[in-house]
Amino acid sequence: MLLVLAVVVIVLIVSLVTLSSKLSQVKTLQEQSQTSSAELIRSSQELDRRVTDNMAKMQELMDTKLEKVREVVDQKLTSTLQNQTKQTDQRIAQLDARFDAFQRRVDDNMKATSQASTEQLGKVRETVDKQLSDMRKENEAKLELMRQTVDEKLQKTLDERMTQSFQRVSTQLEQVHQGLGEMRGLAEGVGDLKKVLSGVKTRGIVGEIQLGAILRDILSPEQYEENVATVSGSSERVEFAVKLPGESGETVWLPIDSKFPGDTYEHLVDAINAGNEEAIAAAKKGLETRIKAEAKDISTKYIAPPETTNFAILFLPFEGLYAEVVSQTGLLEQLQREYRVNVCGPSTMAALLNSLQMGFQSVAIQKHADEIQKVLSAVKTEFETYQAQLEKAQKQIRTAETTIDKILTTRTKAMNRKLRGVTALESLEDAQSTLGLVEGSVEDQEDDE
Repeated sequence: MLLVLAVVVIVLIVSLVTLSSKLSQVKTLQEQSQTSSAELIRSSQELDRRVTDNMAKMQELMDTKLEKVREVVDQKLTSTLQNQTKQTDQRIAQLDARFDAFQRRVDDNMKATSQASTEQLGKVRETVDKQLSDMRKENEAKLELMRQTVDEKLQKTLDERMTQSFQRVSTQLEQVHQGLGEMRGLAEGVGDLKKVLSGVKTRGIVGEIQLGAILRDILSPEQYEENVATVSGSSERVEFAVKLPGESGETVWLPIDSKFPGDTYEHLVDAINAGNEEAIAAAKKGLETRIKAEAKDISTKYIAPPETTNFAILFLPFEGLYAEVVSQTGLLEQLQREYRVNVCGPSTMAALLNSLQMGFQSVAIQKHADEIQKVLSAVKTEFETYQAQLEKAQKQIRTAETTIDKILTTRTKAMNRKLRGVTALESLEDAQSTLGLVEGSVEDQEDDE
């Protein structure tokens, strides 16, 4: 089919070449025949007509041949496709047959493998069951032995723990019994203390004792006195008065008086425990009135500048009572402003006394300033002498070091030169014997050095 198409194409090309040559001849003739243009025109027209007819005929011929070629090609393509389809169907049938055979072989192999695996699994299961049974029996025996051992140890431990627990409980019961006895004694002591504090005079004694203990712990005996008449010509005596130095060396007293409004404070505590707001307010008002009265009494009896300071201290012996007084808004400022009285509790009293102690130390330093100056002057003079002696000793030490260096260098080298020709003894013992030296004496000399 391809050969036929090639032949047709070649024929067409040859025809076109022939036609082209004829056209060129015609043009040549036209150029040469300018004189007979009419004839040439007619010849040209005739030639054009012929060429056109030939072209039409050739076109018809080519169409006819191409149609035939197309029919031949279609027939061959159809035949080829049919042959290929048949071959493909045959190959597919062959592949189906091969796949079926392969599937049968795979199924046979799977069955054989499954049967062999089942047999092996059965054997493995039997072996595992036997091993598990043996392990179970062995574990049961070991567990029984362990259980017996644990039971024995547990029983022993329980016996020991029970014995220790009984001993501990017995000891604790004895301690509880002792504690109950102590609590009973404490209750009796609290009752006695309540009886003591129920009296006004005994409450005052308690506060005075506590204030005296604080003063003794912080101040020396010469820094304060008891039962002091701070106002000249007055019979009123304050419980304690601290000695402060005046401007011209005289003693100025700081009055400190202990007050304990126990009944008023007890009413306030009872009201707080009961949670009665009205009773609490009334009790606080009563406590404020009582504290103001005590401050006024101290201010009237014990403050008399310049024999005393221009203020006094009201000591409250319990921190709870002091906290309640401090919590009263504006009460402390009113006491300081109207009565020139400062309120202190046990802790603040200690802080105040420590501050006074530091003041005493400053005053003592000022009093002995001249003596301190004299001592420092003597120390300075002695230090100058001491420095001169040290410089002299330093010079002597340097001279001794120079002498020793000369001995170690110059004299040693000279002795070595003199002894260079002398033969040394072979034995150290012979040398010591010749020189009259023994080992012990040498060691003693070294120790002495």
